[in-house]
Amino acid sequence: MEGRKNAKSGMVVAPHRLAASAGSRVLAEGGNAIEAAIAAAATIVVLYPHMNSLGGDNFILIGDGRRPIAIDGCGRAALLANNDFYKSQGINQIPERGPLSALTVAGAVSGWQQALLISRKRGGKMPLGRLLEEAVFYGKKGALVSGTLHRNTKSTLDQLKDVSGFSDVFLSNGLPAKEGTNFKLPSLANTFERLALAGLNDFYIGDVAQTLVTDLIAAGSPLRSEDFQRHEAEIFEPLTIKLKSGRVYTTPPPTQGLASLIILGLFDRLKCTGPDGFSHVHSLVEATKHAFSIRDKYISDPDHMKISPDYFLQNKFLDGLVKKINPKEALQWPMPTRNGDTVWVGAIDEEGCSVSLIQSIYWEFGSGVILPQTGIVWQNRGTSFSLNSGNPNFLTPGKKPFHTIHPAMALLNDGRLLVYGTMGGEGQPQTQAALFTRYVNFSQSLQKSISAPRWLLGRTWGDETPRLRLENRFKPSVVSALELAGHDIEIVGDFDEIMGHAGAVVRDRNGNFQGASDPRCDGAALAP
Repeated sequence: MEGRKNAKSGMVVAPHRLAASAGSRVLAEGGNAIEAAIAAAATIVVLYPHMNSLGGDNFILIGDGRRPIAIDGCGRAALLANNDFYKSQGINQIPERGPLSALTVAGAVSGWQQALLISRKRGGKMPLGRLLEEAVFYGKKGALVSGTLHRNTKSTLDQLKDVSGFSDVFLSNGLPAKEGTNFKLPSLANTFERLALAGLNDFYIGDVAQTLVTDLIAAGSPLRSEDFQRHEAEIFEPLTIKLKSGRVYTTPPPTQGLASLIILGLFDRLKCTGPDGFSHVHSLVEATKHAFSIRDKYISDPDHMKISPDYFLQNKFLDGLVKKINPKEALQWPMPTRNGDTVWVGAIDEEGCSVSLIQSIYWEFGSGVILPQTGIVWQNRGTSFSLNSGNPNFLTPGKKPFHTIHPAMALLNDGRLLVYGTMGGEGQPQTQAALFTRYVNFSQSLQKSISAPRWLLGRTWGDETPRLRLENRFKPSVVSALELAGHDIEIVGDFDEIMGHAGAVVRDRNGNFQGASDPRCDGAALAP
């Protein structure tokens, strides 16, 4: 859904309409974009519990029309989690699900906490209880089960039905809750209420933290109290690239934000005749292959990286890399892939404060472990670690895991401010590139840039294939041209959820707003 183009008082986009509404009401009551984004992010924890949770991580960009700052709400590996810990149990690969995949601290709450400190310095006055109010309401009173929640519960049932706590929360008489039925999360609502009273830091050093650790230990996770006490969100400089159209920002490692900027940097150097034709799709797919090659070889916890990510964004490097792209022929594929599950929230207020926030539990339902006393779904982000010492993401106690999630923000030469993002694992940098190039390079409307047919190379939602998946709305001539160039094509649905849930908000130099949400989700772009 596209927001009003003449809106003057701000706009919020989220992949569930009720979450966008929670944020827009905060703007209407005088809150700023940071407060609105946190209200939306908290609410969607209850509405889309299969995609995000208090048991996940987040990354946030906060700007005001100039260079933004970035918040890293990423949890580190448990101090007990190392190669010997897993191999002593006869495990040579970190499990994808269950308590042994729940090995990293959840950093999302600390990301919100850090963002609120910034908000207070900028005059934000909204009480925490108000920002969490609608999360509490929908947790207690319930909300209708979305199609995406039903489908993902059904598709993961065999994997997760025996994982600690999953069946008690997400199944009814052993079956997934039906779409359109009322679904409550009372224990989670109580946790939000506790945090509203005690403060967000209670998640790490207070009563909530003690309850979390008790349940994690009982489930079999290696996380302990010390891991929570040592955690804090970090503020850092964003990763950035200068394009012909303006400057784009995202988050540096341990996220794959570098891959997104490489894709845009390469496309900026290529000739393309127009949107959604062969040259557009082929150029971005080939740029993605080179970007993923660099990502998989180098990106890790920044404390463990030997090469600065800025090196790969220098003109000299990109000028050399673009020469490897054949405008008529596809590079051989596949390469190692990753998957993921996420929500993105964006907000801009009338003062120009802008937020691009993304939070995730990695795969759908994360580890599948539901902590009974708090109702929290714990992430399985630690499965991105490797037990192979030659891998850049080799498991080390206290190390940050690799993240597919990365929010984006752009300051365009004509004065427009754009915040955008999407869920979708490997698809995130690809969808971001499709959205950006359609809207900025080819002047499509914001809504069309998101609604137009998309493609996916790689893995998302636990579904891996080496083929290039295309939605069935591409012209047959484009599909044929891609096949002739050597792309291994698979046609999927018209608005297929594997392509992610994108969203964007724009504020122009005159203070007018546009917003757009993805028809592949339940979202909205709303003004106060």
